[in-house]
Amino acid sequence: MNTKPYPVPGNEAERNQALLSYRILDTQPEVAFNELGEIAAQICGCAVSYVSFIHEDRFWFKAKYGLPTEFTGCPREIAFCSVTVCGSELVLVEDLAQDAHYKDFYYVLNEPFMRFYCAMPLITPEGYALGTICVMDFAPRVLTTGQQEALKRLAQQVVSILEHRRRMIELDEIVRDLDRAHQDLAAEKAQGDALLHRILPLTIAEELRANGAVLPRFHPAASILFADIKGFTAMAERMEPRMLVGMLERYFAALDTVAEQHGLEKIKTIGDAYLAVAGVPRADRHHAVHACLAALGMLEAVARLRAERERLRLPFFELRIGVHAGAVIAGTIGEKRFTYDIWGDAVNTAARVESHGEAGRVNISEPVHFHVQRYFVCTPRGALEVKNKSQSIGMVFLDRLQPEFSEDGQGYRPNARMRALLAGPGVA
Repeated sequence: MNTKPYPVPGNEAERNQALLSYRILDTQPEVAFNELGEIAAQICGCAVSYVSFIHEDRFWFKAKYGLPTEFTGCPREIAFCSVTVCGSELVLVEDLAQDAHYKDFYYVLNEPFMRFYCAMPLITPEGYALGTICVMDFAPRVLTTGQQEALKRLAQQVVSILEHRRRMIELDEIVRDLDRAHQDLAAEKAQGDALLHRILPLTIAEELRANGAVLPRFHPAASILFADIKGFTAMAERMEPRMLVGMLERYFAALDTVAEQHGLEKIKTIGDAYLAVAGVPRADRHHAVHACLAALGMLEAVARLRAERERLRLPFFELRIGVHAGAVIAGTIGEKRFTYDIWGDAVNTAARVESHGEAGRVNISEPVHFHVQRYFVCTPRGALEVKNKSQSIGMVFLDRLQPEFSEDGQGYRPNARMRALLAGPGVA
């Protein structure tokens, strides 16, 4: 007797084993699956499509079109396709809100408020429905017979790719068995090196590997960038935990990319806060400029993510950024789990500068403004009182690059002239 909160095929145990034999779960995106999903959306004229697999209580996307990057699946009990894998025929629901079975589903009543659903089960030659190829939309739709038949044929193509993929995996394993011992040793060393480099800056990792320790160092000139998310606590109280963490991962990954592009060293994330530094561990006389360029780049990256999520009627984050320049001490802490960190009054001040900013803007301190004012358009704010500081701090909003140094209309990205100045002695 089925006690699950969703329908289960009669051959559920065998179906799960069949799915595992394809070794498809948790694999990276593949062009063939992505293209078939996108073709399905184009043929049916739908905003959303995906290729999905169902294993036990889990509903997972192998490919998706029109959905956020961090949205990788959901619990099986709220998945539309839990019904589809129980049969062998196309399932078509022109208006989910009017359907007796689907009208109370989570994603019909909650964001992104789906209204149309059509899916074809992915059935193996042995007769197991492993998952679906599906199209969905935010408004009711009608599919022609030709569109429905096309979706069925695309499902057959997905199964053919799965079969070919499984055969290729089996052949590869036979070849790998011949030199597995050597590869395992090389992989273990590479994994250790890669892990160390992800945790620590390259020069610090090399020092630690060579000497077994890293001495703390004083850096007289650095720029500290703090960023955090406006209204994060309120949003966290009403969002599904998996979706919230996925959003954070997506946003912080975008900030990581920008920080790396501008030569900043990411120090850590603390909840919804992000800390990076320019001029550490390698001294850089242009540290203030690099930090400001990174801050504008982060605003641009977050704006792109916002546009993507607004199109799908999903919640989005707004970023508040602060930059301050000063002296710091940098080094590693811990004996078994090393962490590279920075300390000093400049770090605390940078956090205060960030907290006195506004969402969607970059707030910089007067020392930073002194170094970058020639190259950026700024809005003075005057001296503001700061908690735990005996003296007020001069602050300025960093608006954009000067037009003569920008390659885009918003003033977020440096042009060739600016890059040349950064590469030479021209920036003070």
